[in-house]
Amino acid sequence: MTVLRWLDRPGEQGVTWGVPWPRGAVERGTPFALSDAEGSEVPLQSWVTATWPDGSVKWSAHATGAGPGSPAYRLEPGREPAAPDTAVTVTRQGRDLVVGTGVVTWTIGGGTLARSISRGSREIARDVRLVSLRQAEPTPDEGGCVAREQADGVVESVTVEQDGPVRAVVRLEGRHGDWLPFTVRLYFYAGAEHVRIMHTFVWDGDPERDFLAGLGLRADVVMRDEPHDRHVRLAGGDGFLTEAVRGLTGLRRDPGEAARRAQVEGRPAGELDPEVANRLHLIPAWNDYTLDQGSADGYTLRKRTKEGHAWVTIPAGARSAGYGYVGGVSGGLGFGLRDFWRLHPTRLDVRNAATDVATATVWLWSPSAPAMDLRFYHDGMGQDTFAEQLEGLEITYEDYEPGFGDARGIARTHELSLRFHDATPAAHELAAHAAAMNEPGLLAASPERVREAGVFGVWGLPDRGTPAHAKIEDRLDFLFDLYAREREQRRWYGFWDYGDVMHTYDEDRHTWRYDVGGYAWDNSELSPDLWLWLQYLRTGRADVFRFAESMTRHTGEVDVYHLGRWKGLGSRHNVQHWGCSCKQLRISNAAYRRFYYYLTADERTGDLMDELSVPEETFLVIDPQRKVREDVYTPDPTALSVGLGTDWGSLAAAWLTRWERHGDERARDRLLGTMADIGAMPRRFLSGDGRMDLESGRFDTSRDQVSISHLSSLFGLPEMCAELIALDLDVPGFEEAWLEYCRLYLATPEQQEAEVGQRLSGISLIQAHSRLTAYAAARTGDADLAAWAWRKFFLGEGDQLNRNPLQHQENWELTLVDGPEVPHPVHEAAFVSTNSAAQYGLAAIHNLVLIGKHLTEH
Repeated sequence: MTVLRWLDRPGEQGVTWGVPWPRGAVERGTPFALSDAEGSEVPLQSWVTATWPDGSVKWSAHATGAGPGSPAYRLEPGREPAAPDTAVTVTRQGRDLVVGTGVVTWTIGGGTLARSISRGSREIARDVRLVSLRQAEPTPDEGGCVAREQADGVVESVTVEQDGPVRAVVRLEGRHGDWLPFTVRLYFYAGAEHVRIMHTFVWDGDPERDFLAGLGLRADVVMRDEPHDRHVRLAGGDGFLTEAVRGLTGLRRDPGEAARRAQVEGRPAGELDPEVANRLHLIPAWNDYTLDQGSADGYTLRKRTKEGHAWVTIPAGARSAGYGYVGGVSGGLGFGLRDFWRLHPTRLDVRNAATDVATATVWLWSPSAPAMDLRFYHDGMGQDTFAEQLEGLEITYEDYEPGFGDARGIARTHELSLRFHDATPAAHELAAHAAAMNEPGLLAASPERVREAGVFGVWGLPDRGTPAHAKIEDRLDFLFDLYAREREQRRWYGFWDYGDVMHTYDEDRHTWRYDVGGYAWDNSELSPDLWLWLQYLRTGRADVFRFAESMTRHTGEVDVYHLGRWKGLGSRHNVQHWGCSCKQLRISNAAYRRFYYYLTADERTGDLMDELSVPEETFLVIDPQRKVREDVYTPDPTALSVGLGTDWGSLAAAWLTRWERHGDERARDRLLGTMADIGAMPRRFLSGDGRMDLESGRFDTSRDQVSISHLSSLFGLPEMCAELIALDLDVPGFEEAWLEYCRLYLATPEQQEAEVGQRLSGISLIQAHSRLTAYAAARTGDADLAAWAWRKFFLGEGDQLNRNPLQHQENWELTLVDGPEVPHPVHEAAFVSTNSAAQYGLAAIHNLVLIGKHLTEH
């Protein structure tokens, strides 16, 4: 039995979540039942998302339908679930797909997302479609007019991924004319009036001639009521613009208090005073409304009576919740976009509200903004050879190569909401709907329960029982709070940027190095994704989860290629997320996505991991070491050069995930085979890289070399090795190979020479690597090794001095910096006082998550 509680807010329109189970505890095919805090049975739909090597359930996913949320639930394996009073139904009617929740019915067909949507017997909306605008050139800096081509997205395939009885999922795929492939998932829950929409598009244009000027979701809304009983609601930051198409308030003649109050509250105005009723045709009918969120700091509002007449401005505000309603007292449509202001430039439009059919549009990219410009940000500055590019790397840390700063193939996913009403909703209902859209309910097991299941390798719960424990926990909290504050203070928001963090701080300018090559956007460098997810697992904090969620959405979509020549690879850190010529698996790493997928059962995240079904084939596309390689190697299917750190760690994550999700025997064999091969190599992990035969998926075990990189253990390799060892897969030599690497990386030069025959070079990031020593100490029970790990974590010594100021500074604090050279007052953390601290801060943070588990046990 597992107790579940809400992450932050209850979900009343249906919710899906994941639960882990200890190995062997639940057999596949076992039913699950759900009960609420009062013991009443709750309808449930369940499926398996991962299995242990013995075939037992590792992760299960569950869904329940609409209804008041209980404070807590009990999930029990072995009992049959309750059935919903009204099930989700999915049927075919000719060429159409008809999906009903018991409240609303969607008719899907005709190349659109929905042909018609009804609540009961009344049609509320029709022709739900995607729209886009394209320009052949960017908007001129001086202003002016550029011709725009409009296209509707055409659905080319419809797939039912789940068909009830509690939850149904329909996937639609298509294109915007000759570009912008998209995938849309529609989520239906039993008893719900709301449908969740996940929209993903892949940018596949030519950055020199294709400029996206608008991208949106549009629906036509049937308007049956008199104009004074029609209503428009648009969300501000704390409330809603409350308007009627034909207003009855503020007139020279009073329609009556009851009528005025009813109109404001969205109820029928009823009988009007004749002084007003006889002059209704002389009151302007406001046909069109627009809310435009141009930045994270401001939105504008305007309305007009009809096209060809001036817009009237409405008082503006800072951050809209991104939700709206158009309709009347007999029903209408609620519509919105999650993280609306964070994903600017965005816009909400209502058009033709005074006619028989209004149109609501949620713009993911506002047509009011400058067209999306994805050209590379500089001209190359003469870096035409590898030698020149390596020189550029020395000065700006940017790994440039002509033609590689290409955005073709990157993607973005948005979450939208459509809700179908039988009357204009009250203000408190609208506020609740906007809040539920922006912070959708999620059920979660406690950190203790997740840890008991033994998933995600080795990690510990918060513990302040000793001064050492307390210091680690305090610094972890400080660092998360710092990055959350920095995101807000530095405005790390926007269509392509939201979810990422910056890499390195510039203490002279009091800003992050947003414009300096590889020091700008982080793109998963040094694994902040792992830090955030491990910190969430340990604490169960909702704010940590939401931060990690936004990062997973960003790094899995924007920083990775989903089609084209680099499909399956990601781009290293850069001023632009796609700018670096280093395209590697370490950025598209499945290890960064698994947490969110298993905790939420999110299908889109599953797609991202399925894109890595044969990750080893990406090594034929590009050689990660091509600019620094001193031998004559070129990519060869019979001898792929695979680094045993960042490369193999990413391969192992993809193979393991493929095996546990799909039972893929090919992935299993490649994972177990390469583990055995690493154990059989003369130098094992110290070899640095191996030669893999693509056909067999096995390494050449005869290569005898020693090569060390400080990056090998900073992109998920330690976490993956710990998880594989914990799985007890009975692979000869693998654990010994990993423990050897963990022991020797920070060993004394004398010990390295004694065991390896030479001193290891390339040793750095001492504090970050002390967790390897700690892991070996915890695994072997070696108290002397544990003491050595502590020493390296805090101080280091000799030529391996730990120079990270995070460890030398006793107290951490924030200092307000203000003055004529700083455009806005900013808070500087004490740890960014030197370049080295800022550059390696994320590695240090990630290390703090694990160091306590491995060291304080000794």
